[in-house]
Amino acid sequence: MTSVTSNASSAPSLWLRRPVPRAAASISLVCFPHAGGSAAFYTAWARLLPPHVELVAVQYPGRQDRLTEPAAQSMDELAVAVAEALHADCPHRERVLFGHSMGASVAWETALRLEASGAPPRHVFVSGRPGPRRQRPGTVHLRDDDGLAAELRRLDGTHAELLDDPEVRAVLLPSVRADYRLIETYRADPAARLRCPLTALTGDRDEEAPVTDVAAWSTATESVFSSLVLPGGHFYLVPQAERVVAAVLDTCGAPTLHPMFP
Repeated sequence: MTSVTSNASSAPSLWLRRPVPRAAASISLVCFPHAGGSAAFYTAWARLLPPHVELVAVQYPGRQDRLTEPAAQSMDELAVAVAEALHADCPHRERVLFGHSMGASVAWETALRLEASGAPPRHVFVSGRPGPRRQRPGTVHLRDDDGLAAELRRLDGTHAELLDDPEVRAVLLPSVRADYRLIETYRADPAARLRCPLTALTGDRDEEAPVTDVAAWSTATESVFSSLVLPGGHFYLVPQAERVVAAVLDTCGAPTLHPMFP
């Protein structure tokens, strides 16, 4: 596992987004997007957080305001860069990490590196992803554009009308393909263990991350492990946002600030 070192390309301003800045917060909730996803996926969560918790969403290269940058080629490259950015960002704060789908593995690998650097997170949440010993290689990244778009439609995580627009597809699909290549060729170290508590979440109808496979995250920490199953498919956390955030905030000792919707 590569150690954390200072690197200009991993500056917090490149990697971290704050939808609602809270300079006085004592806890950073660091959120990692799914394959093809961006930091904006978590923007609405910021409205659910109390004043002492700041949402910090990770922005991978190759999308939105980082569109011209090359996507990460390996999990080690990505996790090291995020760990470096977090190491330089608000070092006095406690951190809670949350990752969904591909982001679950990125969060776990980042947490391992933070622990190795002496800056362990308070808690790690992994969502919609089988545990390290249940992960399997995939071939979605080898499909043509139509096949890749069909996979996104199947998972129901991307607005279908966006995938019908050729110009949008031309911008969106390269980063999606790069992310799928990264996660489908990634091999977790089955012996690696966090020292902090770990919670695994999934939807009860998620074919990508069945409940029994998600429960295998129990072997990925030496500390307390817990799990939460909520109604829904792979993107269960969109309609279940308030319940997910409430579960996360329970580790921070605070309730949600107010409902997401009026």
